[in-house]
Order: sequence, then structure tokens, then C-alpha cells
Amino acid sequence: MRQGLLLSVVIASSAIGFSSHVALGQTAATTPEPVEIKVTAKQFAFEPKVITVEQGQRVRLTVTSTDVNHGFSLREYDIDESVAGGASKTIEFTAARVGRFHFHCSIECGDGHEAMMGTLVVTAPAVAQDLPVQFDDQKPGVVVVETGGVRWQIDTAAKTVTRLDQPTADSQTPAATDPAVAQTDDEDENPAVRGHEPYDYHLINVPTPKAIVKGSLNLFFSHRFAQPVRPVSGSASQLLGLDSSSVSSLGLAYGITDRLYVSASRSPLCIKGLCRTIEIGLGYHILDEAGRSPLALSAYASIEGNDNFTEEYTYNLQAMLGRSISKYVHVFFAPAWHINANGQRRFNPIPTNFFPPALVANSFHLPKSTGSFGFGINIGLRPSWSLIFEFTPRVGFKLGRVQPIFGNNFQVIGFRNTSIAEIGFGLEKRVGRHSFALTFSNTQTTTTSRYNSSNLLLPHNKFTIGFNVYRRFLK
Repeated sequence: MRQGLLLSVVIASSAIGFSSHVALGQTAATTPEPVEIKVTAKQFAFEPKVITVEQGQRVRLTVTSTDVNHGFSLREYDIDESVAGGASKTIEFTAARVGRFHFHCSIECGDGHEAMMGTLVVTAPAVAQDLPVQFDDQKPGVVVVETGGVRWQIDTAAKTVTRLDQPTADSQTPAATDPAVAQTDDEDENPAVRGHEPYDYHLINVPTPKAIVKGSLNLFFSHRFAQPVRPVSGSASQLLGLDSSSVSSLGLAYGITDRLYVSASRSPLCIKGLCRTIEIGLGYHILDEAGRSPLALSAYASIEGNDNFTEEYTYNLQAMLGRSISKYVHVFFAPAWHINANGQRRFNPIPTNFFPPALVANSFHLPKSTGSFGFGINIGLRPSWSLIFEFTPRVGFKLGRVQPIFGNNFQVIGFRNTSIAEIGFGLEKRVGRHSFALTFSNTQTTTTSRYNSSNLLLPHNKFTIGFNVYRRFLK
């Protein structure tokens, strides 16, 4: 009797000693089987949308596509797998830290691709309070312990722990009444997930903080006509300004990492002080608008050089901020400092340009640098259609036109600078790795230091037609 009691105490003590390891899913001799969860990928959702596991658990996801090719990307665990249409892919990882982590489809699968997202919830391991213990009369030294709804068989003689049952996929989808899940669902409604923000890298000219995908090559093309839109009856020969001259600018950006990228662009526009400009830049994506961050934030630095980057350099420092007001409305702010924007006094009047020489030009000085403040908004009409608007006030040097002031004897007695801040609006369509925006703006300038002013001196009620095209390659 005494020996039996002693054995029971030893067994119970062993069970309790093992329980801490059970809670973490670890044992000295045997590693429990992974938690198996089946995930269905279809246009345009994952089921289940929320997956919950415990910290330290080994997780085995079986992702099955029921229609077209999809991707499963979970950045925090360095997972980015493709799943062919009608096939399955097994993904294994260890849930190393507590938190909520977004996953999304990383392969273009149609117009609703951007909305195909879900959340992995990793909870802290449950701490056992009262351990229900069952003894096996047929197997001395073997006990069954239940904790957290999971039953474990402990063999004190063989020193092994075996999990007797596995949670089903349904058990991994928490009830909607769970506060933790409610918070996660709210976050899932936030569409600003890395690489899948429901807006492009630019509005019309104002940049957004959208992240450049690592390893991707991104092409930007803009086209701006010179004549403003007029009624056809008033000027049939200038059909909506489409018969006028135009300026086409081209840019490339490459994602070095998930956050760091380089870019280069060229504008063929050639006017006084601004001609065939090449811009080279370096950007860094600081924050995603997800989890605890209320804003998306990127920083950018660049150098612009005239005559194909051989002279008259301008240096730019810019921040790009974005905030989702709702699932469909996103606002942006892009303050910038443009150093040496009027370097070499290249936009100032020159005395010898007039006859007789206007010596008063030597006393007329425009500021050397510029500060600009780009504001914008993107309003979603449908999952892939948006209205866009932007406005960019400035301080300091303002690109425009320097006009002479004549006296009674027709001699130049002074100068005035006429400048109008950039404004624009448009309609944007996004299809996977492509986007197209029909734009209306009062400027043809597109480089960072110049887009803030109307080089055409068009007032805010006159616009030229144009378009932006974006395409992502490589990834």
C-alpha cells in the first residue's frame, strides 16, 4: 500500500513537472507533431481569415488554391510561397513570438487581389492551473494529463510525452466574441499592408509612402500635354489639348530590401534653367500603416542634374506620410526641401537679355532654395478604381516666369515673378502589377524639385490632360 501511494506521488509529480514543457509544446525526448491547419485560397480571400496558435508551437499549414494561382506571404516569418491553381502547398514554421501578423496573396489573381489578406494570431502559452490526471491501470507509470483542451500521455518510465489529439482547423478560428479576435478583425479591415496598399506610388505628381517590393523593378511613365482642355466647339483644331506638344517622363525604381530602394528618372522638358533633367534617388520605407502604427511613412533623398546630369544640381530631402481614414479614403502629406533649386541664379533675369541692357536685373534676386508641401487624397470607388486629387503649396523659390516691368520710356525698371502652385486630379485604375491614371493638372514638371509649380502658368481652373502608367517587373 505504501509503495503504491509512493508510486502515485512520483507519477503525479512527474506529470506536473512535465506540464510546463507540455504548455510550450516541448519535451526532452519527443517533439509533438505540428499543429495542422488547412487553409483555402480563392478569389479573393483566405479561409480561415484568422489563424490562432500558441507561442512555441510548430505549425503546418496546408494551403490549397481552388481556382487560379495564388501566393501566401507572411513577411515576419520570411514566408513567400506560390500555390498553383487546383494544387496544395505545405508550409511549416514555428510560432516564435506573441503578436498579430498579417499574411497576404503575393501573386496577382484579379481585380480583388489587394483585398486578399488574413492574420496569424500567436498567443502566449496557457498556464495550467488544475491538471486533470488519469492513471492507466494496465500500464504502470503512464498517466494522461489534460491541459488547455489538449490531452497528453506521459510515460515516466520511458520518459516520453505523446499528444493524444490534434486540434482541428475549425478550432483554430476563434469566435467573433473573443476580444483578441475582434481587435484582429479590425486590423484586417485596415487595407494598408506592405506592398498591397490600395493606392499607387504617386497620386498625379505627389509621391505616396507605398513600399517598393524587395527584388522588384518598377517602371513609371508620365505623359503631359501642353495646351489646356478646351471645349471642342471653341477650338476643334486643339481637340481637348491632345493636338498640342507634350512631355513624356520615364522613371525606374528597384527594391534592394523590403524597405530600401533606389530610383532614377528623366524628364525631357527644356525651358530656361530646366532642361533634360535626370534625377537619382535613394528611399527608405520606415513604417507600415498596420498593427500599432497609425501612419505609413517613407523618406527620400535625391539629386537632380540638368543637361543629363552634367550641371546645375538640386538636392532634395522629402518625407511621405499616408493615413487611411477609412477602407476607401486615404490622405497623404509629402513635405520636401529642395536645396539649390535656383542655384547659379539660373532662373534670375540677365541684364544682357534686354536692349539696352537692364542693369536693374542685377538687383533682382529670387530665393535659392524651396520648401514644398504636397497634400493629396485617394478615394476608392471600387476595389481597383480611385479618384485622386493633390495640391502643392510652396515657400522660398517658386518656379514660374520672370517678367520685366517697363517704364514710360519703355526701359526696364524692375521685374516680377509670376508663379502658380501645382494642382491636379484624376481617375486611377489598378490591375495587379499595373496601374493607369488619367490625369488633369496644370504642370508638365515631374521631378521632385519642380512638380510643385506650374511651368505653364495655368491658373487653378485650367488643366492639361495626361496620364501616368506604372508596371512592376521581376517579382
